[in-house]
Amino acid sequence: MSTFLGLPGLRRRVPDDGATAASAAEPWGAVPHPDEPLRWGESFPAAAKHTLKNEQLRKNLGHATRTIRGKRAAVVDEVPDWEALRDTGSAVKEQVMAQLPDLLAQLEENVTARGGVVHWARDAAEANRIVTEIAQAKGADEVVKVKSMATQEIGLNEHLADEGIAAIETDLAELIVQLADDMPSHILVPAIHRNRAEIRDIFLARMGDAPPDLSDVPRELAMAARAHLRRKFLSAKVAVSGANFGVADTGTLAVVESEGNGRMCLTLPETLVTVMGIEKLIPTYTDLEVFLQLLPRSSTGERMNPYTSLWTGVTPGDGPQEFHLVLLDNGRTDVLADEVGRSALHCIRCSACLNVCPVYERVGGHAYGSVYPGPIGAILTPQLTAASGGVSGADDVNASLPYASTLCGACYDVCPVKIDIPSILVDLRAREVDADRGKHKVDPWRAAMKAASWVMSDGGRFGLAGRAATLGHGLGGRDGVISKAPPPASAWTRDRDLPAPPDETFRQWMAEHEHGEQDGGER
Repeated sequence: MSTFLGLPGLRRRVPDDGATAASAAEPWGAVPHPDEPLRWGESFPAAAKHTLKNEQLRKNLGHATRTIRGKRAAVVDEVPDWEALRDTGSAVKEQVMAQLPDLLAQLEENVTARGGVVHWARDAAEANRIVTEIAQAKGADEVVKVKSMATQEIGLNEHLADEGIAAIETDLAELIVQLADDMPSHILVPAIHRNRAEIRDIFLARMGDAPPDLSDVPRELAMAARAHLRRKFLSAKVAVSGANFGVADTGTLAVVESEGNGRMCLTLPETLVTVMGIEKLIPTYTDLEVFLQLLPRSSTGERMNPYTSLWTGVTPGDGPQEFHLVLLDNGRTDVLADEVGRSALHCIRCSACLNVCPVYERVGGHAYGSVYPGPIGAILTPQLTAASGGVSGADDVNASLPYASTLCGACYDVCPVKIDIPSILVDLRAREVDADRGKHKVDPWRAAMKAASWVMSDGGRFGLAGRAATLGHGLGGRDGVISKAPPPASAWTRDRDLPAPPDETFRQWMAEHEHGEQDGGER
């Protein structure tokens, strides 16, 4: 195993020629580090086919999501005005989208006035360059990191590694993923696909200072990670964070977390660099009152986060003496221009939608092929990558993501800012279909829909089709389903079971029933 400053080397995706197959086959890491954090390589159907076969993964996910769902439900039920809070959070985010240019200018003015430096990054490459140049200017060969979706989105860790700078993840779950040379599979709990025994084995194999008698007791695992990270906190010159919220009218940034690692990163190093998506703004300081109630209950099932860190610029003699704020676009202005899809930018990264999604619970986050998994990832990833083909048709792997849903609506019911994810999924599906029109001389789906329309538009034809379908009753097994069918039905049974048709149609049953009543008897 290759290492970099004590951390596992990054496994890149295996090329077609298989040149790095040996290194990619090392243990622990389920998914190689992709060249594009928002486009890992396989389409959702192809990736889901593999993950569905992993029984341990499904067991881990089922246990974890059930636990989080239960905790969330308990603390939400305590709040009598929960729906009013959701309405308010949604309204504030609508205001942010409507006034985003002005609010961004206000944030920049206030951060600058309080001693910070604001940088604007149009894309991942610019953001990575900015952070790297700051670290190099400080002579840092490693940086400590607070958990951040924005830095995962731009592939910052991989870029820093290529430049000779180690990015040390200090969040426990992120550290597990990093030591395993893996990729995150959940927005809030990135190592949710691992159980305690797997984590112990990863620590023993990859964390050089782990106690040799380490057990899988959660407290022991946490203490081992704490000891491992302590020297990093005390020696780091530069820290990198994301931000849960940026307050426009004061220039204040906010990070909420549960472990205390964020507080250490935000206060001990001399230089702090925060990478924040431009949509994370809220207009006023008092708006935090709403979101600091919505976020912890929706994410970790807590009444409040154990650590809520707020900082405004630079304070002489207290905390980092140099603060840089990198405002990241990376496709967000394109999403903002979309009247239907823009509400995806309201997301506060609570992950409540993942925890209730029946699809996510069964296939896991890696199947989505993006650092943003689950229902929110199914609408956000295609839009962020739209300029490079994310919703332009089946030729792009991200075009399949809007189909990674049953449209059950559970995600909307739990979203703290009321993002109508099902409606956006339907809209993105329609765009993908429209983009594919005319690409094929014969469109099988269009032909099938036309045939179905012809059959269903006439009662006689529909009845005849129903009677014909009963001939397939004998194809069902003991469980009453057809697991394998000939073409074209094989396209369905490749990924799901097909219920066997009944031995008689409803029309046939009704006719017999009415005939029996006319004869004066009940059947």
